[in-house]
Amino acid sequence: MRYLRNRKIAGACAGLALCLALQPLSVNAAENNGVLQSAGVSNVLASNLSTEEYIELAQQAQGASWGYTNIGISNVKEELLNVRETPSLDGKLVGKMPKGAACEVLDTVDGWAHIQSGEVEGYVSLDYLLIGPDAKLKANELVRTVAVANVDGLNVRETPSTESAVVMQIRQGEELEYLETLDGWVKVAVDSDEVYVSAEYVDVVTKLDTAITMTELLYGVGVSDVRVDLTEYAKQFLGNPYVWGGTSLTHGADCSGFVLSVFAKYGVSLPRVAADQARVGTSISAGELQPGDLIFYAKGGYINHVALYIGGGQVIHASTERTGIKISNYNYRTPVKYVKVLQD
Repeated sequence: MRYLRNRKIAGACAGLALCLALQPLSVNAAENNGVLQSAGVSNVLASNLSTEEYIELAQQAQGASWGYTNIGISNVKEELLNVRETPSLDGKLVGKMPKGAACEVLDTVDGWAHIQSGEVEGYVSLDYLLIGPDAKLKANELVRTVAVANVDGLNVRETPSTESAVVMQIRQGEELEYLETLDGWVKVAVDSDEVYVSAEYVDVVTKLDTAITMTELLYGVGVSDVRVDLTEYAKQFLGNPYVWGGTSLTHGADCSGFVLSVFAKYGVSLPRVAADQARVGTSISAGELQPGDLIFYAKGGYINHVALYIGGGQVIHASTERTGIKISNYNYRTPVKYVKVLQD
């Protein structure tokens, strides 16, 4: 099925849903379900949505594109969706799509979709990708609003005032979870903190997550086996929930709970909170960082966040309830301490 044909089918399905929405509510639900299923939206109907709920969602999603012409959404449960160089299980891995990540569907062929997602282009199995109206409905649920820093060293303040103390700084291009706009200020979430930045120095945009390149998932040369194993283990939980006070890698953890549980797998016992974890091991410089080391961040001089360095200038960490466990640049906010826990 070619790209243009996909677009026509998606448009026809969405149009059909809207036509049904104009019918009187007395129309038999079973008849509506049959029509909708024939339009190729059985994945949505397989959930517990009523026909009326589906129609309402279809109306909300109609016309939305989020920068995509023919959107696809990763539909995996726990693992990351492999993006391959060729449409084959033997194809070289070129990236991975987290659950709910979006892509542009360029074409489909023999059970595979040719996609572009962020910096990653390749092929994914259609068994694990929502397309057409299913994808639009899911995207409408997943789209999030972020504030993107448009200057380097963006001051983040405790309260919406230039008189308020600067509690941290954010590098240019970093995305902050948007909460609300207040008279020249934007309230954002940075990890577990609700703080404020000047509206002048951020751009508020809506977006969907995209694929992760293999470069972001690889390590430096000369990394020990245990460091490789530990960081690879940590990445299995990418996208899992953030829960304040939690230590479960699958059901929810906060920043220190995530790190604690990852290291526990390898027989390393860490204290419960980030400030105490910062006192374990050996302090190192940024230039000495290796995958498996810990990076700590502070608010107002007090260490309140920890992340696991995975190489390539990246960390994995449990950030906020909205984003869950995610990958960021190691200096997305200013680090205050680097610690080597694995003594190899």
